[in-house]
Amino acid sequence: MSAQPIASSPSSAPVFEPAVFQLSPLIRITLLSLYTALTIPLPFLSEVTKAPVPPAAIWAGIVVGALGLYGVLGERVIVSEEGIEVTYPNWFPRLFRKGWSLPWTEVKSLKPRSTGQGGLVYYFLSHSGEGYLLPMRVAGFAKLVGLVEAKTGIDTRDVRPLSQPWMYLILLLCTLLLLLVDAWTIVNAIGVKGNL
Repeated sequence: MSAQPIASSPSSAPVFEPAVFQLSPLIRITLLSLYTALTIPLPFLSEVTKAPVPPAAIWAGIVVGALGLYGVLGERVIVSEEGIEVTYPNWFPRLFRKGWSLPWTEVKSLKPRSTGQGGLVYYFLSHSGEGYLLPMRVAGFAKLVGLVEAKTGIDTRDVRPLSQPWMYLILLLCTLLLLLVDAWTIVNAIGVKGNL
């Protein structure tokens, strides 16, 4: 959805339609696939090895974890005439991940912070001194940053996404290889169970 001025009466200033940015599909697919690859063999291995945790309990944990991950990956950034807002699906408990909203009039600056891996993240700094993390893994990040610059006047030329698409493509390829190993593991686990 683009942020284009909508028609207004001559006496009112033009307003912008809200622009909605979601997490990049490549990131969502990669992380959900990786979660699947890491967890799916566990119930089968639990049954074959006679582990103290029953497979049904592991399946339940996998489902709960998948819902939690899906909820976090449902993050949306909404940019409007009034401000910027980060939200999550309505069904996702706010206890685990809270959204935030910040009016443009409250934005003082955009400050970079180094991450433990050597990257840079950016925080909106409000006039009250609070920091709000700029979502950096959304599809259309350059457009989001352009809207932030247009609404705040902050120079965003040096703001880049936290990770490049090729990083997630490599992780996705490794995940697909892991899924092949998973399939082999599950087939063998079922074979061992059938021979018991």
